[in-house]
Amino acid sequence: MRLSSSVFASFCLLIELLGIALFLRGFFPVPVKSSLSSKSKLSDLPAEPLAGNSPNSTKVPPPLFKRVVIILIDALREDFIFGPNGKRFMPYTRHIVERGSSHSFIAKARPPTVTMPRIKALTTGSIPGFIDVVMNLNSPAVLEDNVIWQAKNSGKRIIFYGDDTWVRLFPKHFMEYDGTTSFFVSDYTEVDNNVTRHLDSTLKRDDWDVLILHYLGLDHIGHISGPHSSLIGPKLLEMDDVIKKIHASLISREAEGTLPNLMVLCSDHGMSETGSHGGSSEPEISTPLILISPLFQRKVGLEQPAMVEQVDLAPTLALALALPISQNSVGRLIPAVFEEASLREQLRFLHMNGHQLSSLLRDSNPNFHKDGYEQFRMAEKTHGNWMKLYMDGNTSEVLGNMGKKLLKQYLEALQAMSAALSKQLGKYDMYSMIVGMSLILQVLVLLVLAMPEALSRAACVDVPVASAFLSLPFYLLCLLGSSIHVLVCTSAEASCYFCSLPWLLAFTAILFSSALLCSLVAMAARYVPIPGSPQPKTSSDWTLSELDILLLTGTVGHTLSLGASSFVEEEHQTWYFLLNTLCLAVFQDVCRKYFRERRRPGDDEEDDPLLPSIAEEDASQATFSPAAELGVSVGSEKWLALSTPILTLACCRLLRSLNQTGVQWAHLPDLSHWLNSGDHKVVLSLLAALSLLLIFLLVQRRCSLVSKIALALGLLGVYSYRAAVGNVLFPWQHSGRSISKGTGEARFVYIFILGILFTGVKDLLRSQVMSSAVEGRRLKSRGLWEVYSGVVLLVALLFRAHNLPTLACCLLIQTLMAQFIWKKLHYDAAQTTIMHYWFGQAFFYFQGNSNNIATVDISVGFVGLESYVEAPAVFLTAFSTYAGPLLWACHLENVSHIRTYCFALLRSVPAVFYVVLVTALRYHLFIWSVFSPKLLYEAMHTLVTAAVCLFFTFMDQDRT
Repeated sequence: MRLSSSVFASFCLLIELLGIALFLRGFFPVPVKSSLSSKSKLSDLPAEPLAGNSPNSTKVPPPLFKRVVIILIDALREDFIFGPNGKRFMPYTRHIVERGSSHSFIAKARPPTVTMPRIKALTTGSIPGFIDVVMNLNSPAVLEDNVIWQAKNSGKRIIFYGDDTWVRLFPKHFMEYDGTTSFFVSDYTEVDNNVTRHLDSTLKRDDWDVLILHYLGLDHIGHISGPHSSLIGPKLLEMDDVIKKIHASLISREAEGTLPNLMVLCSDHGMSETGSHGGSSEPEISTPLILISPLFQRKVGLEQPAMVEQVDLAPTLALALALPISQNSVGRLIPAVFEEASLREQLRFLHMNGHQLSSLLRDSNPNFHKDGYEQFRMAEKTHGNWMKLYMDGNTSEVLGNMGKKLLKQYLEALQAMSAALSKQLGKYDMYSMIVGMSLILQVLVLLVLAMPEALSRAACVDVPVASAFLSLPFYLLCLLGSSIHVLVCTSAEASCYFCSLPWLLAFTAILFSSALLCSLVAMAARYVPIPGSPQPKTSSDWTLSELDILLLTGTVGHTLSLGASSFVEEEHQTWYFLLNTLCLAVFQDVCRKYFRERRRPGDDEEDDPLLPSIAEEDASQATFSPAAELGVSVGSEKWLALSTPILTLACCRLLRSLNQTGVQWAHLPDLSHWLNSGDHKVVLSLLAALSLLLIFLLVQRRCSLVSKIALALGLLGVYSYRAAVGNVLFPWQHSGRSISKGTGEARFVYIFILGILFTGVKDLLRSQVMSSAVEGRRLKSRGLWEVYSGVVLLVALLFRAHNLPTLACCLLIQTLMAQFIWKKLHYDAAQTTIMHYWFGQAFFYFQGNSNNIATVDISVGFVGLESYVEAPAVFLTAFSTYAGPLLWACHLENVSHIRTYCFALLRSVPAVFYVVLVTALRYHLFIWSVFSPKLLYEAMHTLVTAAVCLFFTFMDQDRT
């Protein structure tokens, strides 16, 4: 069957998308869910265990508390209270922890540590999946069982003030609410004042049962300036005053003969050393959980807080308020809260929690008998015997000792079942992943085998489909695939998505895959030489140079290295090593060119098969001569070429010290911490000014006069913006001056960015209608560069002040490499493309990024905004995060307008933007540490990247 190149490529792309979808469906684990679709009811509670024929109780023990106040302080780390600064910044809270009627814990949050998944964990008791990170931007309503719904359903009146994420998650659940946006991180004052202003009136009222307060200011300060900022202390003191006011009000309004009140102080997540969150470092997952009530005994000193899981709060609150536990909760109750209850009530609470966990475990795990289920059944049987003795009126010491042993037995069973359910989230659908990756692998091989035909003059591909269906191997492969599918789907311990598909659809996929594999074998047989047959002559033998071997080995080695979690966490070290090795290899090529090779006069002017002639290039673009563009003599070019790899090495070493990233050494001090300290603001100001000046000198050389003026004013506006927000100083300013949001200065820069982009697009459009080819190429070159200049100006605005040297070094390396390395050494399109990819990945980490989602700086999404607007905020955050790869992709586009690199553009740009996608998904690898899925994921990443490159090449060949 003969297909045109574009149709063939589109067909391959469709198969590839199906393979990616199937792979990702298996890669993202499915959260543990109960088989029951309805929510828990009091009538569904199990009966109290009792041996014999005596009637037993199905009632819930009475509630322990009358009112509950939940104070959630966003990004409150446990060391802010329990650490050495707790007495200084939160004295009243620390006093309650040490001497008050309270229980203190360190609650461990599961990654991803972002707000919406953590709120769901606190209220449902379940562990949200990684996909909830995406949903955090636009939180849908929670449909599964949760403690908020149970409280409302039981008639409790709930009031909420704070983060409007709660309002979106639980619509129509609150009797009264006032939500504030959580994404406008520049505001850390009004966002908390809008919560506190309701307290005086609300605490005096008697028409509510549950009060929830979510304070965001601390989290916003962390995003802006980190956990060691001078703003942290005053904010913690403010929160301490709020806690004191609420605690005093609750105590004063308690009356004799009524149930006590409960105040819960907690946090959704912690804060990393850079002020962000989302990952799994200890400061991000360790949060305080303090329960304060007159029901508890007073402390006599500071005790080491016990460790609990964050999901344990949901069943604890449910049972303390006499509510059913959420069906999908994997948490276990906190025993200390129920110590003052009678022994029978404590056992009843544990039995109810164990029944809910055992039901969920039985529904989700075929091997539930191995994970605490039998232990719970034994405890339940012992509980029945204990109840028989209790109902018979036995009051001996034996009954008390038996009850204590039973408590311990219940707690051990609950811990085992909770741990088994939590592990369910880390299980991958390996079968679906392997099937999806096999489809992608077949597509890649098909594209490679079809390249000679697709890139020929006919631009057609002959795929032997008919012969494949009539061959014996096709039927053998179908039989083998069907046997494997039946075996896997009937013997798998956990359900697979591919097995859940209709059998007809699954077998159709097997038939298609078998036919495709037979077609691949038939196409490969065309290139196998037959003895005795004449072989086509080639004009030259294709060999790999030393640089080719390095680039191929480095790319494949990097992919294989990510099969281990340590290499995922410290991936930046791999790129730093590869970049240094690349610079040394380039230096060797430069030395060989200028010192070892003997050249005849005029060798530099010889035509290269991959390069346009020098005469044509000079006629179309005279400014591309290194000597003419940088103003150096021809004799100096040799020494500049020799110094370029060395200078690149020096820049890379400097940038490595600027931002510590990864996991193992991220806590160590670096130059950015030193520069951002208040004592070195003058040094940071001078460094930022010099970086902006260097950026202007490197970018303006190929811009029009109007764009040069706009660029200069825009960079001046960047410095003004950083001065307005307090990062840098003008010479006439003092460090103690007041700071602002810098909205006006940022919008001033946006005007010039849009102006430069408009000028560039105008030149590109004019180049398409020019009658003179030379003038058209000149306008196109200038238009592309002006668009690139606008991108650089936007990056300069979004980068923090200490990262401006990173941008300056990036532009310097691009300029030197383009003028003295890639051009002079005649590197081909593939080599140049891979080098750009390597540099782009390295500069992603030079910015301070990592595979930890906590390193994403969301504060840049609000540069120049007065309030939260979702579309520009998401765009600016993503643009700043991937500025390194994007700058190198844009630079490749600028050098590719010469015919030398036109095919490099077609191959690289789709690949680079695809790499942006898989880098974002690679955050998942950091969170779930399983060897095999990561190896499969990276293999899939490499296969798809190569397939996308070939796809765009085929499409272009068919068009030309």
